[in-house]
Amino acid sequence: MRGIPLFDEIIVAVGLNADKRAYFPIEKRLHWISEVFKDIPKVTVTGYSGLTVDFCRKSQALYILRGLRTSADFEFERSVGQVNKKLYPDIESVFLLTLPEYVSVTSSIVREVHRYGGDVSQFVPDRIRL
Repeated sequence: MRGIPLFDEIIVAVGLNADKRAYFPIEKRLHWISEVFKDIPKVTVTGYSGLTVDFCRKSQALYILRGLRTSADFEFERSVGQVNKKLYPDIESVFLLTLPEYVSVTSSIVREVHRYGGDVSQFVPDRIRL
């Protein structure tokens, strides 16, 4: 949401990673994300496979917006951003720091709470019903 005023258009692109087994199918994740942004016309939601920079090139995207929770996130994202820049010189990585109240929230923790029947409503947007 904080990135919306920074760009003319935002594409929320959910990558399909063949090496990972997702907790929820991509169709369900795309539906939920679409629900969150359904009232914001400048946001579109789509899935893709392959390299993110190839998706960006095809979409004529010049920026990749990523959130950073910790210094470890920064180190990882910096490495990915530098490789992306080599593969697609027109791309720029833009990082936003996570708001302090969300720093401790990770997908792993939310999945674990959900897996054992806990209430995850405080960790996910209101429009998402698991």
